[in-house]
Amino acid sequence: MQKVLIITYYWPPSGGPGVQRWLKFVKYLTEYKIEPVVYIPKNPNYSIIDKSFVKEISNDIKIYKHKITEPYRWANFLSKNKTRQISSGIIQDKNQSLIEKTLLWIRGNFFIPDARKNWVNPSVSFLTNVLKKEGINTIITTGPPHSVHLIGLKLKQKHNVNWVADFRDPWTSIGYHKKLRLSISSKKKHKDLEHLVLSRADSIIVTSETTKKEFSHITKQPIKVITNGYDGDISSNKDLDDEFTISHIGSLLTGRNPVNLWKALSELVEENKSFKKNLKLQFIGVISDDVLKSIYEYGLKSYINLIGYVSHNEALEYQEKSQVLLLSEIDSPDTVGIIAGKLFEYMRAKRPILAIGPNNWEVKSIIEETNTGVVFNYSDNSNLKSLLLEWFTKYQENNLKTESINISNYSRKELTAKLAAHLYGYSTKTNI
Repeated sequence: MQKVLIITYYWPPSGGPGVQRWLKFVKYLTEYKIEPVVYIPKNPNYSIIDKSFVKEISNDIKIYKHKITEPYRWANFLSKNKTRQISSGIIQDKNQSLIEKTLLWIRGNFFIPDARKNWVNPSVSFLTNVLKKEGINTIITTGPPHSVHLIGLKLKQKHNVNWVADFRDPWTSIGYHKKLRLSISSKKKHKDLEHLVLSRADSIIVTSETTKKEFSHITKQPIKVITNGYDGDISSNKDLDDEFTISHIGSLLTGRNPVNLWKALSELVEENKSFKKNLKLQFIGVISDDVLKSIYEYGLKSYINLIGYVSHNEALEYQEKSQVLLLSEIDSPDTVGIIAGKLFEYMRAKRPILAIGPNNWEVKSIIEETNTGVVFNYSDNSNLKSLLLEWFTKYQENNLKTESINISNYSRKELTAKLAAHLYGYSTKTNI
């Protein structure tokens, strides 16, 4: 049994998508004769809590913790609500208050690469003893926060360990990075750190082909694509909602606003009495004010059901009962490679996926490969409206379903096999 140290900021009881990737990898790694040892902050400031994830941690997993000092606790004195939003990635494009502008400027220029930078040096000192005690020579860092990669960089320099850097999201090219009000010198520092991490890590793991292509222009180190995925059995024969429910699970943040969908729904409500009677828009998770305002402007307020944040298990239940599952991404070249983790859980739910995003969005190839839904761009209205009417007709006939294929390629167990093969060359054929 070979040991590997996994260094991550997000870990139960943290909620949201950031925690799930490595929680699930840790769950299955032992099946490939790899013993995961986990390092996390002792006192983190998580914006979302989901205690249901704690139950998934095996008692056999060794977990080390060390104290972290985070500025978000101090920022709460200025504005607790704005601090939570920024920590969650909700950054309004317009009508920013002075407090919000100040917090963004401080966050972007004083905390490089991010607000967890003060955890780096204490962690390196702490983990020096852990590496010796556990006899570990392979470490994995996962970001964001990308300051976690600086822990790996310094451990690599100090101990010459085998270092794998996992990027759940890009670094300087991700959308919110441009909203941090960075100075010229701060932008350069981010770029320099990104280049340093990508060039010094022994190998790099990314979640999309787009990010792989982007990083390949920066480094010659090997890059492996391992997407996010779903866990558990594929759903079947679940009781569906009586209404024609279009549900979005997770955060619907600023910019992810499919106005063409609201327009198409508004027209169908006006034109079709049955559609008007049965439509329900359901949002499970955080939804930004500008998205809500847009929906209201199209006269759809009475059709909205705001659920708010629920546990992961509850979210899965909502997915399985919904008639249609909505996936939306910001309409920008910067988001072409963003593949939300919810996509794979949507696929598991076996409900039709309605995805709206940028041109050349990588999600389109995955949805087409698995035959799990339809992808539109933001300028498409007539085809979108026609599809909605087609799906609504099938809903009325109790025949709205998907004939999906190849979904098992995205199971967490299958993806862990790929990870094991990447780490130590284990055969994926003999371990599943």
